[in-house]
Amino acid sequence: MQTPVTLRSAELLCEIKPELGGCISGLWLDGIPVLRSTQASDLHSVRQSASYPLVPFSNRVGNATLQWQGTDHPLVKNWAPDPHSIHGVGWERPWTVLEASDAFALLSYEHRADAAWPFDFDTSQAFKLEDHALEMSLSITNQSTISAPVGLGWHPYFVKRADARVHFDAAGRWEMGSDKLPTHRGSSTGVDGDCATLEVDHCFDGWNGVVQLHDSLLRMRVVSGLSRLVVYTTPERDTIAIEPVSHVNDAMNRMAQTGDAAQDLGVCILQPGQTFSCTMRIEVERA
Repeated sequence: MQTPVTLRSAELLCEIKPELGGCISGLWLDGIPVLRSTQASDLHSVRQSASYPLVPFSNRVGNATLQWQGTDHPLVKNWAPDPHSIHGVGWERPWTVLEASDAFALLSYEHRADAAWPFDFDTSQAFKLEDHALEMSLSITNQSTISAPVGLGWHPYFVKRADARVHFDAAGRWEMGSDKLPTHRGSSTGVDGDCATLEVDHCFDGWNGVVQLHDSLLRMRVVSGLSRLVVYTTPERDTIAIEPVSHVNDAMNRMAQTGDAAQDLGVCILQPGQTFSCTMRIEVERA
């Protein structure tokens, strides 16, 4: 079992649990949880973590079958009773710590084709803690001998206090069917409202890369160069998932089923040896 990684900068504290999907177990500002937070020593399920990486895809691959270049690749159903494959494989595998200091950590995971994902890849994630921000980067390199579709993202769960409000701008929203797969894209201006009454589980595109989230304790800002955002919460939940992602839900299969272009859906097609990278930043201060 690996030792958890602890990062500190001024009042900000971040704990990372490498063997548990390379996840963040907690992020606190002077003891106030920014994300849903558990001390690393007490965290035993990545599903209860503060945040985890989405690699080599985000959200769902419909019915746990990847359709790629005329071939169906059965995948593992990893979110029972959901019939799909969800959130890639990185969040379910142990990561290796390559470097760690007081305010920086670099983790890696090497994947060899298996039942969960049929392509070889290497991936790394870096964490840099500043006095009022956590900056993360995520990279993937195709180590297969053929081209492979990939996507990246993060799945942080922010604490949803009673008076929390969220705001972000977008151009479109993908509607979902009862099977939790996208049906069509509609226009949207984003979201601006109270989190307490918000019910949303959608992928937004045309996102401008900034989310504002604030309550009586904290003011938070999520920033990313990615242009798509999955947001999930209901009035019953005490968290709000704000997920910068590179592609639309089930985008890889949608390409095969509808003929939509990879670029339009955000799918990155990597040739052997090519790399795709992205960044995300969580800024936080007292209200």
